[in-house]
Amino acid sequence: MTNQPLAIVSSGMVTGVGLSAPASCAAIRGAIDDFQETRFMDAGGEWIIGSSVPLEQPWRGITKLSKMLVSVLKECIACDQKLTLEQVPILLCLAEKNRPGRFDDLGNQVFIETQKELGIRFHEKSAIIEQGRIGVAVALKHARKLIYEERLRQVLIAGVDSLLVGPSLRSFEEGERLMTMVNSNGFIPGEAASAVLVQAPGKSSEPQLFCLGIGYGTEISTVDAEDIPLRADGMTQAIRSALSEADCDMGATDFRIADVSGEQYAFKEAALALLRVLRQRKEFYDIWHPADCIGEVGAAIGPVILSVLLAAMRKGYSPGKNVLAHFGNDEGKRAAMLLSYQPVGGS
Repeated sequence: MTNQPLAIVSSGMVTGVGLSAPASCAAIRGAIDDFQETRFMDAGGEWIIGSSVPLEQPWRGITKLSKMLVSVLKECIACDQKLTLEQVPILLCLAEKNRPGRFDDLGNQVFIETQKELGIRFHEKSAIIEQGRIGVAVALKHARKLIYEERLRQVLIAGVDSLLVGPSLRSFEEGERLMTMVNSNGFIPGEAASAVLVQAPGKSSEPQLFCLGIGYGTEISTVDAEDIPLRADGMTQAIRSALSEADCDMGATDFRIADVSGEQYAFKEAALALLRVLRQRKEFYDIWHPADCIGEVGAAIGPVILSVLLAAMRKGYSPGKNVLAHFGNDEGKRAAMLLSYQPVGGS
């Protein structure tokens, strides 16, 4: 495995099916969704189905993103009464800069608004990562550097996003990517925030969830590319790199978890990558996709997936202890991670 493993020790989550990590994970485990009509209409005059977060007031835009982020950050550090948000660098995952309908100056606005809401200044090593769904993998690699090279004890990785924005929905509908009455090959838009606290492995009487390998790749046949056949080269490269870093074979993994959210493209890519990497016959090799319950939540999906895994491992309902997670954004960037739930010093 990598000589720089990261332990995921706590989580926080706000989704359309729960306002905390335990509530959201319980709903996802039970395959419960909250899909309902939104305030937006499609081109045919039908209400768009989505998954919105029901906060105590009808906040929207930057304000709602900040409120959700504040909630998950507080939940995530509640495991340690001595820990404060000023002490821990926050790596914030947000939507890609060129995503249609993205709020202007999103990173700075959310960062400033969240600090104002909390009444603090974030740690000087905090950073904004605007890479969409692969942001969590970029953040984990940066967290390694902060923990192992700069000797910081812990790092918070958070993601917040909403696709329930008029211009975004219009663009995705025009590109035939939104699920509507006339298009079943699309995703249901949602919104969410999530955060995980990571650190170097420490003494513990209980097993811990470790990130042992991270890999990246680039796919030239993106979801919008019509003249380039999909071979899943980018995802295959990312998976092989993550497995190599973890010194692990894909046959040793027990299941997968991914950011796929309803579009056939993503499921086809995942299947092709599996065929190219897995060399061992498996009777059953499940793939989890939390977006089935919370919708497409963009940059928030990475920490959501880690939170779901942490709950599943600790409560004992996962199909196994070793899991491959993979992600891809609309720009063609791909990322994969090898995670394992094991005792400190175990294999």
